[in-house]
Amino acid sequence: PPRILTLEEPVLHMDHCIAFAVHGNPAPTLHWLHNGQVLRETEIIRMEFYQQGEVSEGCLLFNKPTHYNNGNYTIVATNQLGSANQTIKGHFLEKPFPAVSGLFSFQMQHTPEFLSVDSKAFSFQVSIAVGLAAFACVLLVVLFIMINKYGRRSKFGMKG
Repeated sequence: PPRILTLEEPVLHMDHCIAFAVHGNPAPTLHWLHNGQVLRETEIIRMEFYQQGEVSEGCLLFNKPTHYNNGNYTIVATNQLGSANQTIKGHFLEKPFPAVSGLFSFQMQHTPEFLSVDSKAFSFQVSIAVGLAAFACVLLVVLFIMINKYGRRSKFGMKG
């Protein structure tokens, strides 16, 4: 039956790599679990290995993993004589802005007064901003026309 010889924590080479070595005769089929769920290979996560005699050596490779890829990785080796598995914790990045998620959950329960938005005041502010932007556009168009019309006059009255 298969035996897992080594399973190492992720290391950054060109990609992040969880190195493994599995022994088995006949050669076992290998697949991975992430937090107990079957791991599908994608452009970001793929397995590469080579068979040398009765030993399969390789890596589970991660191309720029994020905090979503953190978790427990289990290699499962199976052949006609049995199966073996081993789990390792993979930690790649911290979850960004952990305090922000707490703020959002707080807002869902109770919105503080200083965060509440008055819709009439907000729509008034938006209309003022749109009006100023429209005025600036009209002013720029008028200036462009004036420069084109009066800016090319020759001092000597010659055309050409």
